[in-house]
Order: sequence, then C-alpha cells, then structure tokens
Amino acid sequence: MRLKAIVILASLIVLCSFMTQRLQGDCLNLPSTPYNYSNIIFPSDIVNNLSEMDNMPANNRTTDEGATLGRVLFYDVELSKNRKISCASCHQQQFAFTDTARFSVGFDGQLTHRNSMSLAHARFQKDSAFFWDNRARTLEIQTLMPIQSNVEMGLTLDTLVARVTAKSYYAPLFRAAFGSTTVTSLRISQALAQFIRSMNTFGSRYRIGVNTTNGNPSIVPLVNLTAEENLGKDLFMDERRGNCQACHTRNIFVPQGSKNIGLDLVYADNGVGAAFNISRKNGEFSVPSLINVVMTAPYMHDGRYKTLEQVVNFYSDSIKPHPNLDGFLREILPGTIDPNNNTCDTCPPRIIRYTETEKRALVAFLRTMTDTLLTTDARWSDPFCTPSSNPQLEPILGWGIYPSPLKREATLTIKLIAGQSFPAGISIYSSEGRLLFHRNYSMRAGSNFMSVPNLFHTTGTYLVQVTRGSKPVGAKQLLVID
Repeated sequence: MRLKAIVILASLIVLCSFMTQRLQGDCLNLPSTPYNYSNIIFPSDIVNNLSEMDNMPANNRTTDEGATLGRVLFYDVELSKNRKISCASCHQQQFAFTDTARFSVGFDGQLTHRNSMSLAHARFQKDSAFFWDNRARTLEIQTLMPIQSNVEMGLTLDTLVARVTAKSYYAPLFRAAFGSTTVTSLRISQALAQFIRSMNTFGSRYRIGVNTTNGNPSIVPLVNLTAEENLGKDLFMDERRGNCQACHTRNIFVPQGSKNIGLDLVYADNGVGAAFNISRKNGEFSVPSLINVVMTAPYMHDGRYKTLEQVVNFYSDSIKPHPNLDGFLREILPGTIDPNNNTCDTCPPRIIRYTETEKRALVAFLRTMTDTLLTTDARWSDPFCTPSSNPQLEPILGWGIYPSPLKREATLTIKLIAGQSFPAGISIYSSEGRLLFHRNYSMRAGSNFMSVPNLFHTTGTYLVQVTRGSKPVGAKQLLVID
C-alpha cells in the first residue's frame, strides 16, 4: 500500500507541474511600468566586495525591460517541445526557485538525473560555473542548455526562435529590451540571464542581524537571534570544526567553486570529473546557495537527503575518505595556524561528532537564512493569466494555495483564479503519500479559507489535491515550516 501511495503522490506532483502551465493562454499580466530589477539595493558589505563576486558581463547588464522579457520567457511553456513545461516547472518560486522532487520531470515524463538547484543569488557566483557539474561557464550559456536537453525541454535553437517569434506578445517585449523586435537565441539567453541575476533579496533574519549588529558576524552574537541560533552560527563559522563558511561564504552563502565533500567512496555520478574528463575532480559538485535552504529540500546533487537534520548528521559523522576529498573537510595538521590553508591532501576526513544540542543549533541557524520576499514578490512570479472569456477552460481556470510556506497551525487559503464555483473534494497528503485530511467543500471563485490546526505535525512538503466530482482539478505542493 505504501508503494502505491508513493506512486499516486508522484503522479499528482507530475500533474501539478503540468496543470498550471497548460491553463496559460497568451494573456500577460505585466505592469505598465516595469518592475525594478536593475536597481536592487545591496547591503554595504556586498557593495564593497561586488567586484569579487559579480558575474554580470559588460555586454549584458540587467535592465528592467530585459528582465521583464526574461520573466515571460522563464514561465512560457512555448519553450518546451510539447508545450507542457517551462523553466519555472523545475525552478518554482515558492520553493526559492528549485524543485521539491528529488528529480524533476521533463517534457515527456522523463526524470532528470540530478536535483534542480536554487537560482537565488546566481549573480554572485563569479568563481563558479553553472550546473552541478560546472559545464556551463556563464549564465548566458546555462539558460539555453535545459531548453535543448532531450530530457528537460526538447527544443532546437531554431525551433525556439521560431516559437518565440510566432507569439505576438513578444514583439513589444523584445523591442523594449533590445531596441528591435528581432528574436535570436542570443537575445533569449541574455533576457533569461538578466531575470535570473535579478533574484536577489536581503530580508532573512540572519541578514537583518548582520545589518544591525556591530562587529564581525563570525564572532559576534547577532542581536536578533536566539542563543540556540547564535550557537549554530558559531559552529557554522568555526574554522576548526565544521568550517561551513569556507565553502558557503559568509553573508551571501553563494557557491564558491566545486568541491568533493565525501558523500561516497565510489560515486555513481562523478560530477565535474565526468563533465571534463578530469579524474582528480571526480566526485566534485558545485556548492549550492544556502539562502532559503529550508525550502529547497531534498539536498545534495542527487537529492539523497530529505531533511536538514540528515545533512548535519552527514557532515558530523559520515564524510567518506574519497581520494579527492576537499581539504576543508580533512583533519587539520598539528601546528596549522590557518585551517583554511590546510595543506594536507591525504589526511583522513574531519569527523566532528556534533552533540544533539549542536545539531539542533545548526539547523536552527540555517532556518534564519529564510527570506520569503524572494518566494512571494510579484517581480519573480508567473506573469501569464487566462482570459475568463475562454469557454474551453471553465469551470476552473487556475488555482493556488496560500500561504506557502505555511506555519504549522495556520489557516490555509485555496484561491480559484478566474473560475466558477463548484462542489469540490479537498485532500491533503503527507510526503509519503498518506492521506491526512479530506473535506467536501463548495469552492467559490476567489479565496476559500480552511482551518487545519494540528494537521501538520512535522515541517516539510505536503500535497494538496482538489477534485471536482471524481475528476482531479490538480495538485499542488505545500511547504510547512516552524
């Protein structure tokens, strides 16, 4: 029965990823004045180090008009072979532009072989190429590769250009962004890159703490964090124990190159080593951002860990002695003054053995990196709408669940988007596919409020399904946090 439930859950997730995209028409909901993408205010410590982090090229500076075009392209199903998925299908805003499935579903139902990475702060990856295996040197190169993938979106560049050219809504967007209506794959890549580079927000509790506390955040308690969270911060920064900050750079937590972290003694997927045929890089993968890390499960390149607790346990006790293990994760040679310059490439893995108190503190600190502005702001949301005059899509044109992430004992809102009222069945499933809740409900256009106290006993991902009679309307993932 459990296997059957998991299969059902997987099917619902696939349905969820396809449903909203199929309901889109050619209607766009764009502001008369473009949103601000080009003048996002950066904290002073980032401004002071921007030249060392910024990968924005001189020939593709982000503009409000260029990022607006990129936003439409990012959400447009025309960019996939059978018009079923978009870039946003695998990089969902509500989950910090990643996918909560271990492997994402491509246009014809095939699964990717790696977990989707978050796109947050991609602009600040100057020292890191893109994808888990670093195979794309620039963001402009990266944006076109999933579109051409036989697993992901399945288009040739010629077909891509023809598809975009054929859509009337693109002509004014290209003219505003590039000065003419000419569509090229280069311009498509540039617009997508501009949109992705704009995904920068600085509203997490950790960031607020850095901004309001005097002193070096690696050694000074942050005034707005609890004692437990500050303990987690200290452990995160401790160069002689976890040394997490060596790879997840302080304050921004962006990738800094690729590392072999000792996940396996023998890797089924050799990452950077396989991509470039360099054996000394076997097992290396790009270091992911930790902004909104609580929302981006599952973790690691293959999504093997479902929870942050499992990740902390791995770094505490289970690093494998792979020949290419990074020096930051090896035992420190006696007498080493600067652990970040540990020259021993044959030392055994650093086995930290955090206490249970320390493990909880680390997870608590990681939760302070949550920044919901990125996951809710209209600048990065789906711009497509569906005209209510389209009779083929009645009685429901779209729906959403709010808020997501949701506190454990909050009121859930299910909102019909330009739909009609109808009798519905609403079911909520756990991540294992277990039915937790079912209610028959008279859905109406607009917001439908449902109190579900004591339902979400653990943080994580749940699934909300709506049916009309015996016919599924669709299913959507819901993130629940403390």
